[in-house]
Amino acid sequence: MRFSVGIVSFIPCLFGLTFVGAVPTKDCAYAVKESIAEPHGWTKDSQPSPNHKIELKIALPQPNFAELERHLYEVSNPDHERYGEHLSKEEVEELVAPHPESLNMVNEWLSSFGFKDEDLARSPAKDWITLKVPVSIAEKMLDTKYHVWKHVESGDYLVRTTSYSLPTNLHAHIDLIQPTTMFGRFKSEKSSIFSAVPIPDSLVQANNAIGTIEAASGVSVDASCNQTITITCLQELYNAVGFKPSAKGNSIGITGYLEEFANFQDLQTFYADQRPDALNSTFNVISVAGGLNNQSLDEAGGEANLDTQFAFGLSHPISPTFFTTAGRPPFIPEEGGSEDTNEPYTVWLDFILSHPNPPLAISTSYGDDEQTVPFSFAQRACAGFAQLGARGVSLLFSSGDGGVGDGDSNPATQTCISNDGKNTTKFLPAFPASCPFVTAVGATTHIPEVAVSRFFSGGGFSNYFTRPAFQDKVVSAYLKALPKGTFAGLFNLNGRAYPDVAAQGDLFKVFVGGEAFLIGGTSASSPTFAGFVALLNDVRLKAGRPSLGFLNPFIYSKGFAGLNDITVGHNSGCGTLGFNATKGWDPVTGFGTPNFGKLRELVLSL
Repeated sequence: MRFSVGIVSFIPCLFGLTFVGAVPTKDCAYAVKESIAEPHGWTKDSQPSPNHKIELKIALPQPNFAELERHLYEVSNPDHERYGEHLSKEEVEELVAPHPESLNMVNEWLSSFGFKDEDLARSPAKDWITLKVPVSIAEKMLDTKYHVWKHVESGDYLVRTTSYSLPTNLHAHIDLIQPTTMFGRFKSEKSSIFSAVPIPDSLVQANNAIGTIEAASGVSVDASCNQTITITCLQELYNAVGFKPSAKGNSIGITGYLEEFANFQDLQTFYADQRPDALNSTFNVISVAGGLNNQSLDEAGGEANLDTQFAFGLSHPISPTFFTTAGRPPFIPEEGGSEDTNEPYTVWLDFILSHPNPPLAISTSYGDDEQTVPFSFAQRACAGFAQLGARGVSLLFSSGDGGVGDGDSNPATQTCISNDGKNTTKFLPAFPASCPFVTAVGATTHIPEVAVSRFFSGGGFSNYFTRPAFQDKVVSAYLKALPKGTFAGLFNLNGRAYPDVAAQGDLFKVFVGGEAFLIGGTSASSPTFAGFVALLNDVRLKAGRPSLGFLNPFIYSKGFAGLNDITVGHNSGCGTLGFNATKGWDPVTGFGTPNFGKLRELVLSL
């Protein structure tokens, strides 16, 4: 801790009080605001250029968030009289606005470093402030030292610190500042085990074979679906054949990151192959912070094409939007380099919270390992998801592709080491899937469906978020049935459990760069489930009802009756077979996969 020099340092810096003789914020003593252990798997590489630009994001407290959470659960609980009475953008912003005193204190601090109001970007609720500064200034503001860190396994680089400080009288007025202690490696959940491979001619010939197979739900599915998943396969498997949405007032969105571009020409090829009635239709593209969507076939993204082709193919003609967000956190350090190293996810979250009409169902197939995301940051991002849920938006996230472990590691040598400096072995949950305000989607394969095992369908228990009340009954039952001592000490018995649901996640026929590929991962599961949520919203809207919004209270109280229970499979990782799929909810496939026919009746009964 350092103290300012001179007689003024002996005058107390009282939290939020201003009086004659009080110490200006800039002269207050600094104290550590946040500190982490040196992150596992990273090494200090070098010093960043003093001119390297960092986009600091400052989060101010949301003193009325508990009130917003109350509203969220009331409008999302099918048994509550307010079910479906979603809040407006303005009502949500009023509930998350910081106290004026916090605004004044932070403004005073920033002005002491020469920043003017025009240098600052504020969120609509004024709960976030963003400003771009050179590293040299950030180090003075935060009384810290940044380094270039290298990720040993991948070779990625980040500019980060393991500790930062603030004036003592600001601690109550700032929740967090990033990028500082965040060492996440934001990635798509497209499985590296079931990677994209061209479809061989032998498989094309086999898929021409005639025949059907019986799914566990009792529906008949074309036999070819055990080798290649198409739109028709999903419609048959999930009991949606013949349903035609009207699209009026409905919408669906896909998020894109890390320079993954969704190709229009590939979409037309996909539609010609699997959804001919959608030919010549396309999707809206919204650029976030300058995000691109280059249309060269050489730059077509496997992740982006998978997500858009299946989500929009399933939900056609519901209004589709692809959000392309700029930013790629790892950078290559070079002399005088000034690349931005921010996490792009929060850039999208800021944007969508300011959007007057976000899509009613949004799928994201990207995530981090929970332990690489500071707890304070995870809390605030999760609070952002709650705001969207309160506005009637359903958020679907892939549950991850590492089973109970780290999807980045080679499954054969997966060590699952804690990131707290103790280097203990434990299961590694994923974020944002672990946030209780989103719906996490696991993966199944084959017909009849089983969980995708072998280090694939991510699932487990959060170390950050406690188990929400809507999960208590089913999760407690699952844990009670586990043999005593199973995985003792490897997971948090009281944590938010995930996934909530599942969908097919392997062998998806996707067109990339003009060629057909088979792609797998929970990256496929999330846009698939989102497509069916969009269809359910269509059912609701046609009947004059509001959108489904935050799904979990519905799923855990009534919706599970419209899901196909998956009872075979497991999610290996960390040198174990992981958790087992079993009757009822489980941390591999949640409550199971959608039966649209049943869910359609359930959502109409609400």
